[in-house]
Amino acid sequence: MIRLTGSQNPVIKEVRSLRNKSSRDEKGLYFIEGVRFVEEAVRENRKGSADIRYIIVSDSFAALSDAAALTGPCERRGIRVYEVPDTLFGSISDTKNPQGILAVLGLHKVQLRDAEVTGELVVILDGIRDPGNMGTIIRTADAAGCAGVIIPDGCVELFNPKVLRATMGSVYHLPILHCGGIAEAMSFCREKGFRLYASHLEGAVSIYDADLSGNTALIIGSEAEGISSEALGLADALVRIPMGGRAESLNASVAAGVMIFEAVRQKAARAHF
Repeated sequence: MIRLTGSQNPVIKEVRSLRNKSSRDEKGLYFIEGVRFVEEAVRENRKGSADIRYIIVSDSFAALSDAAALTGPCERRGIRVYEVPDTLFGSISDTKNPQGILAVLGLHKVQLRDAEVTGELVVILDGIRDPGNMGTIIRTADAAGCAGVIIPDGCVELFNPKVLRATMGSVYHLPILHCGGIAEAMSFCREKGFRLYASHLEGAVSIYDADLSGNTALIIGSEAEGISSEALGLADALVRIPMGGRAESLNASVAAGVMIFEAVRQKAARAHF
């Protein structure tokens, strides 16, 4: 390991700057934190779906008996590992209770038009600006085996630390595709043979009555604003989630989970016939 102690060290200053989107875009880098997340990135780094540039650990983490099992293979593959005092690590961490390990990775955005989407279920985000919601939707889409998540402009940035933390590593498990706007995303999916369903509180069809058994693209709007007027005009159908209680709406990530797994259920039922 390489020892760093000063807060003005270029590596430390670089990591600190990556909290800001402008710096992430300028440097083409982002960072992740936590043992499980870094372990997942190390596994995906071997497959080429993650691009680890270096790792930073705190003194306390380095002293753990199993720390070398994670950092040793990285060093042998030429990935730099820095060790810093606990207080210095705390100053660059984005969490209240840091676990003492973070990784800096190359930032690579996959554009929708450059991607091959193979599968029966995709999720399109429409104006999702809450980092926790976006990350949770990505994690849910991963769990459901979705073919991809499409992020048009107007959503929170994928590489926001809070988004990444909420994905719990799912950011490396399925295609996450970027495009210029919601119309581009929906047109792309229609060209690929997907039927477009937008979630809406006043949708004419219950999600449980809609036919989601074929190639399906689910459009998820923000909790605050819902589906944009542009998406409403382009959707093949508006669907609602029936609610028997007094709550007026669901959190965007919860609504996405209901819709995604109803589509999964229908596809599984179709496969049995």
